[in-house]
Amino acid sequence: MKPRLRQIIVLLAIVAALAAFFALDLGQYLRLDWLKSQQVTLTAWRDARPLTSAAVYFVLYVAVTALSLPGAALMTLAGGALFGLGWGTLIVSFASSLGATLAFLVSRFLLRDWVAQRFGQRLAAINAGVQREGAFYLFTLRLVPAFPFFLVNLLLGLTTMRARTFYWVSQLGMLAGTVVYVNAGTELAKLTSLSGIVSPGLLLSFALLGVFPLIARKIVERARANKVYAPWTKPRRFERNLVVIGGGSAGLVTAYIAAAVKAKVTLIEKHRMGGDCLNTGCVPSKALIRSAKFLSQLSRAEEFGCRSANVVPGDTATHNYSFSEIMERVQRIIRTVEPHDSVARYTALGVEVIEASATLISPWEVKVTRPDGTSETLTTRSIVIAAGARPFVPPIPGIEDVGYLTSDTLWNLRELPKRLVVLGGGPIGCELTQAFARLGAGRGCTVTQIEMAPRILMREDPEVSEIVMQRFRAEGITLRVNHVAKAFVIEQGEKILIAEHTRAEGKTEVRIPFDAVLVAVGRAANLTGYGLEELGVTTTRTVETNAFLQTNYPNIYAAGDVTGPFQFTHTAAHQAWYAAVNALFDPFKKFKADYSVIPWATFVEPEVARVGLNEQEAMQQGIPYEISRYDLDDLDRAIADSAAHGFIKVLTVPGKDRILGVTIVGEHAGDLIAEYVLAMKHGIGLNKILGTIHIYPTLAEANKYVAGVWKKAHAPQRLLAWVECFHAWRRG
Repeated sequence: MKPRLRQIIVLLAIVAALAAFFALDLGQYLRLDWLKSQQVTLTAWRDARPLTSAAVYFVLYVAVTALSLPGAALMTLAGGALFGLGWGTLIVSFASSLGATLAFLVSRFLLRDWVAQRFGQRLAAINAGVQREGAFYLFTLRLVPAFPFFLVNLLLGLTTMRARTFYWVSQLGMLAGTVVYVNAGTELAKLTSLSGIVSPGLLLSFALLGVFPLIARKIVERARANKVYAPWTKPRRFERNLVVIGGGSAGLVTAYIAAAVKAKVTLIEKHRMGGDCLNTGCVPSKALIRSAKFLSQLSRAEEFGCRSANVVPGDTATHNYSFSEIMERVQRIIRTVEPHDSVARYTALGVEVIEASATLISPWEVKVTRPDGTSETLTTRSIVIAAGARPFVPPIPGIEDVGYLTSDTLWNLRELPKRLVVLGGGPIGCELTQAFARLGAGRGCTVTQIEMAPRILMREDPEVSEIVMQRFRAEGITLRVNHVAKAFVIEQGEKILIAEHTRAEGKTEVRIPFDAVLVAVGRAANLTGYGLEELGVTTTRTVETNAFLQTNYPNIYAAGDVTGPFQFTHTAAHQAWYAAVNALFDPFKKFKADYSVIPWATFVEPEVARVGLNEQEAMQQGIPYEISRYDLDDLDRAIADSAAHGFIKVLTVPGKDRILGVTIVGEHAGDLIAEYVLAMKHGIGLNKILGTIHIYPTLAEANKYVAGVWKKAHAPQRLLAWVECFHAWRRG
C-alpha cells in the first residue's frame, strides 16, 4: 500500500471517529455531573470486575488522549474516583503517556511531510533545537497543566524528536499533574466544578513547578562553571572588560564593537594586524586573480573588436610582463589596505593594541610577551579567542623533502614555476590554479590540479563543477580528479609526485614531474602555543563552543576560523558581533549565533556564488524544492560584455516563492548574490524581487528575470482563461 493511501485511510478513520463522537453527543459522558451521577454504578462495576474495568478505562483513556478529545481532565478524575490514588495514578500515568505518544505519531504520519515541504528551513532550525534540548523543554511544558497537552503532542510530532524520548519524558513530566488530578478524583463527591481543582493557587504552584527546570538548569550551569573554575583564583577586580587574542577579521571586529560600547578592551596580535585575510588570503589572492584575469582578457582581444592586444612575457627590461612585478603589485595592494586594520586606526577607535604573543594563564588572566622579551599579566572579565587558522599540510611521505608552497608562503615567489602542481580542488586550490595557469600562459608554464574526489568544488552542484572544469581545461589546465597523492620523491634531481588514480577498471599509479607544489587542501585551526591545553579549554579540530560561542569556560569565547563552522572572513566578522556582545553583557543578555543565511563565493572564472541550499544538499536532506533557472547568455548586459555564460538557479518551496537557496555562476556572481542574501534574511520572496525595478542594462537584471521564470511557471492559468474570455467579450 502506498504511503499516501495509508495516510488517507488513517485520516478518514480519525475523521469518522471524531464525527461519531460529536454526532452521538458522546461528550455528555465526559462531564463532571454525569460522572458524579454514575459514581455508585461505576464503583459497583469496578468491584465486580476489577481487571476488566481497569482495562476498559485504560483503553478509553488512551483513545480520548490519542484523538485529542476534550475530557482528559475528567477521565483523570474518574481514575481517582474508581481506583484510588495509588492504582489510579499508575493507570492514568501509563494511559496518558501512551495516548499522547499515539497522538504524536499520528501527527508525524499525517502532517510532518507537508509541514516540512512548506516550512522546511524554519522546521530545520526547530529540529536543531529539539536535537539539543527538546527533552528539557518538553519536560518543562509537561509540568504546567495550564498549557494544552494535546497541542504539545501534535506540534512535537512535526519535529525529529524520537518517539521513545517523547514517551518517557511525557510520563515523567506529567506525573506531578497526574497525582494532583487523581487525588482530586478521590474526593469527587466534594467537587462542584473542574475549576475547583485548578484554583489560582494551584495554577501558581504548577507555574512555579514549570519554572523549576529552568532554575535547575541554571543551577547545573553554575555548578559546571564552578567545577571548571575550581582550580583557579578569580581576581577581586579586573583591569579590563575584554581581552581579544588575534588581530584577524574576528578579533578586529570584536575589539571594535567592544570599544564602540565604551568597554575597556585590549587586542593582542603577535604577527601582523589584519590576519590571514589581509596578508596571505583574501586581499593578495584577489589582487593576483585580477592581474591574471587582465592577461586572460588580452588573449580575447578579437572578441572585443581589437585585432590584437598582448604583453610580452619575461623578466628583463625588453619585456613588458614580469611575474615579479605582478607579485610586487600584490604587495602594494596589501600596503594600501593595511591602514584599515592598523594599530593606529584601532588605537584611535579606543582599543588598546599590544603587539605581542599571548598565553592564557587562568580564565581571567592573559600573559603577554613582547618581542623584546618583556612581559606582563592582564586581568580581564572575559576573553575572546580569535586565533585563526593555517593551511593544513597532509603527512604525505616525502613532502618535506621536495619543499612545498601554501597560501601563506607563495607570496614570496618572484619567479613563476615552470611546472606547478596544486593539491586540492576546493575554493582556494581552484582560485590559485586558474590564476597561475593564466600567468604562465605563453611562457611554457603548466599547471596540474590534483583532486581525490570525482570533481572539483565538491560542495557545489555537479553542473557547477562541470562548467568550471570545462573552463579550466580550455585554459590549458591539466585536471586530475580521482587522484590521491601517495608520495613525493626526487629522482635524478627531478621532483615527482606519485599519485593513485581510481577508475572503473581499477587503480593505477601515476607519476607527475613538477618544479613546485602548492598545498591547498584546507585549513586547520590554530589551537596550540597560547595556553588552551594547559587551561583545559575543550578542543577537537577547532575550539569547541556552544550556541553563544562560549567555551567550557563561560567567560571565554571563540570566533572566526579557530572555531568554525564556516571559515570565511565575513562569517568571522558575523560571529564577532555575538562574541563581543555576549562576552560584555552576559549574564544579563546574550544571543545565539545565527548561521541561517551564510553566503560565499569562489573567485574563479566563471565566478561561483551561493547562499542557502543547493540541489545536492536539498536532495541529501530530503527537502522538497522547485527550480527556477535563468541562463545568462540571454541577458543583454552579459552579451554586451562578452560574458554571456553561466546561470542563476533559485530553489524555492514547491508552489511558493519563498527562497530556499540560490546558486549563481557567471560574471560578478559574488556581487549579484547580495540581493538574495537580503531576501532570505528578511523573508522576501521572488514575487517582490520581480516587482522591484532593476536598472537596464545591468547584470543585476538577471535576478529579476529568474523571478519572472518562477512567475511564468506559476501563472494562474484558470484565471487567465477567464480573462481571455473577458477580452473576447469586450471585442464584441
